[in-house]
Amino acid sequence: MKDRKDVPTKYKWDLSVIYADEKAFYADYAKVEKMLKEFPKHEKTMTKSAEGLYNCLRAMCDVESIIEKLWSYASLNFAVDSSNNAFQALNGKVRALAVQAGSASWFISPRLLALDTELVQGWIAEYPALETFRRMIETTMRTKPYMLSDECEQLMSKLQDGFGTHGDIRSIFANSDLRFGKIRNEEGKLVELTDTNYVAFLMSGDRRVRQAAFRKIYETYAQFGNTFATTFNAMVRERGTLAKVRGYKDSITASTFRDEVTPEIYNNLINSVHTGLPALYDYYELKREVLGLQKLHLYDVYAPLIGELDRVYTYDEAVEEVLETVKIYGDEYYNALKAGLTEKGWVDVYPSRGKRGGAFSSGTPDTEPYILLNYKETLDDVSTLAHEAGHSMHTWFSTHYNEPHNSSYTIFVAEVASTVNELLLFHRKLRECTDDNEKLYILNQLMETYKGTLYRQTMFAEFERDMHAMSEKGTPLTADVVNKHYYKLVKKYFGRDVAIDKQISMEWMRIPHFYSSFYVYKYATCISAASAIVKRIENEGDAYVNQYIDFLKCGGSKSPLDSLLVAGIDMRDPEVVNGAIEDFKSAVEEFRAIYNKRK
Repeated sequence: MKDRKDVPTKYKWDLSVIYADEKAFYADYAKVEKMLKEFPKHEKTMTKSAEGLYNCLRAMCDVESIIEKLWSYASLNFAVDSSNNAFQALNGKVRALAVQAGSASWFISPRLLALDTELVQGWIAEYPALETFRRMIETTMRTKPYMLSDECEQLMSKLQDGFGTHGDIRSIFANSDLRFGKIRNEEGKLVELTDTNYVAFLMSGDRRVRQAAFRKIYETYAQFGNTFATTFNAMVRERGTLAKVRGYKDSITASTFRDEVTPEIYNNLINSVHTGLPALYDYYELKREVLGLQKLHLYDVYAPLIGELDRVYTYDEAVEEVLETVKIYGDEYYNALKAGLTEKGWVDVYPSRGKRGGAFSSGTPDTEPYILLNYKETLDDVSTLAHEAGHSMHTWFSTHYNEPHNSSYTIFVAEVASTVNELLLFHRKLRECTDDNEKLYILNQLMETYKGTLYRQTMFAEFERDMHAMSEKGTPLTADVVNKHYYKLVKKYFGRDVAIDKQISMEWMRIPHFYSSFYVYKYATCISAASAIVKRIENEGDAYVNQYIDFLKCGGSKSPLDSLLVAGIDMRDPEVVNGAIEDFKSAVEEFRAIYNKRK
């Protein structure tokens, strides 16, 4: 592991293009503070005329743009050097500034909602500059049935910083305080088990190691089930209470309303996946056969069906692989991404001391769409670069074809472009490679992607739906209640032929996403949309590619459902999810055919 100073400059972000130094950062910070002090003047003028409304919305968007830029600088610096307390402090200051902005602008939604809809539409017609805020206005107006009194809205804005803290408590407890003890690795050496390396042990080729990790980690979680259940129960009750305070039927209605969809889409996803469970059962049977086991246990399901490829991909080769994949999109996409990866320093490539793990893409209208990697020269890392490049190019098109306040696309579509890139890369490699071993490896990656993103996330979504519904009916979510229901769901999703080890009933304690209510279902809808898009790109070529690029250009200018319709994808149609299930099924069948031929 290198120190950051020893990583060549060409493989690191240059965040000085955002702010040359902290002096420039604090200059913008002070600018926002000044703008917020002057902001209350808009409370009276925003409802008097079209120009007054425009000036208020413009001022708020200007504030938000600068805060996004400040956040980008602080968070990206901290991501690559978490030992730097100065960057941690900057993160805290930006978060406090955002809360201050929320308090200063609390009146915008209540005042806007108090206006007559026809009056506002007339203002947009008579004052063309206001047209740019139509989407923002209409999105706000649809919340009219759920707005509170001025006094309550002002109070809610001040309470925001205290909501949602249960996830922080869970994170600190699970990641900092829990100790899972030691297990013996493949060489028989005692090594520390952590929540971070747990999955790596589950992917071991040594079944003894997999079983030891599985049993050891849940041995620890079992000791603290009441603590996790109490924290989870409090979060669920908070979400339900806030939904009722605003007049929503329940918490799932409140969450899907914010996504601009309905609970029907959520429930349709679950129902479609239930219908497609036989394909998942077949996958687990394939895994049992290839691993040569009499019975597949839950500690076996992450074991790879094919060993790691010997092929090493340098980072420069990874860039070439990704660029070759995206040629299908045309010159604008290709040239913008090539410049970002080779000239503009979008990517922080290699792991270093103090750098956070994993990968992400993060950009604003005033910054580049940066990518963080921890590149280790495997095909998985090439796939990760393709995935994050998809995010970054979605951001690039969104910010280049929309004003800043219309550029931010919602989480409901956020994983579409990234998954499209990943699937296209795998499909291209499958077409081009002649080695059966490499084909099996790629097919294994494809199967794992669908299994983990479509099926597993839908199981999580069903668990969330059920837990919130039980809580709202008055059932306390004790450890016994939650464990029992989670175990029941696992049995449904793994089928009769997999041994359902009792420890899995506590797996929900490991999943931080449950503290972002009704979030995980969007992973499953996104991979479903991505599968449909990839089929059309490969079957229709340029005629459809232009339609897909138009989807990327939508940004936040349309609702998520309407933006996907631009790409010809209707998420209200169950066939979108069914098509993804068929793609998963095809990958399983192709793997089995090649494996049996080779055997």
